[in-house]
Amino acid sequence: MSKERLQKILSQAGMGSRREIERWIEQGLITVNGVTAKLGDGATVDDKITVNGRLISNPLKIETETRILLYHKPVGEICSRHDPAHQKTVFDKLPFLKHGRWVQVGRLDINTSGLLLFTNDGDLANRLMHPRFGLEREYAVRVRGQVTPESILALQSGVQLEDGPARFKKVVFKGGEGVNSWYHVTLTEGRNREVRRLWDTQGVEVSRLIRIRYGSVTMPRFLVRGCVEELTAKQVESFLAGLGSV
Repeated sequence: MSKERLQKILSQAGMGSRREIERWIEQGLITVNGVTAKLGDGATVDDKITVNGRLISNPLKIETETRILLYHKPVGEICSRHDPAHQKTVFDKLPFLKHGRWVQVGRLDINTSGLLLFTNDGDLANRLMHPRFGLEREYAVRVRGQVTPESILALQSGVQLEDGPARFKKVVFKGGEGVNSWYHVTLTEGRNREVRRLWDTQGVEVSRLIRIRYGSVTMPRFLVRGCVEELTAKQVESFLAGLGSV
């Protein structure tokens, strides 16, 4: 009987990212049939797996359909399950899952609103976030300050941030008057506060930031702040098919 790697089994079940599960294994928190697991160990459908002393339902026995949620994150919510400093999190309004857990695809900072994706497939979440696949993220940005053609050229050509070079793949003017104007910007990675930091290099302040697209998924106009929309099985199938070439 073939075995699957533990980190793959548990991440696909939505228990955490592969890196998280690898840390749990290194910390001795996972056993298979009563034996403490080591990195590289696997399991079959007949094995008994415990996580932190709790026997879990073997994910290999459960046929789970991939589900994807679209959530319109409001300003003021954090992208964390629990945080003593903040009461509101993006997980508060998600539907109950009988098996596994919801895994968020990327993060938005507390002052950023817009589209967040969630899935019950940890492996899919990792794929959608991995820089190697370069999925586009598009944002609507309101900026305050003087934006010159030279600024736009620099932002698209590339500037140096403290954690390395960065650039927008596309910058499109969307209107505005005086020192306040709107742009749509696209980039292919999700570094911490990257959009804000890029504009900062040009002496321009971001006063509002909304993510409107992740990969091929655009936030529906009807999806109001704080609400969830689940993709239909057919939409999920189409979405996954579109990732075939990624």
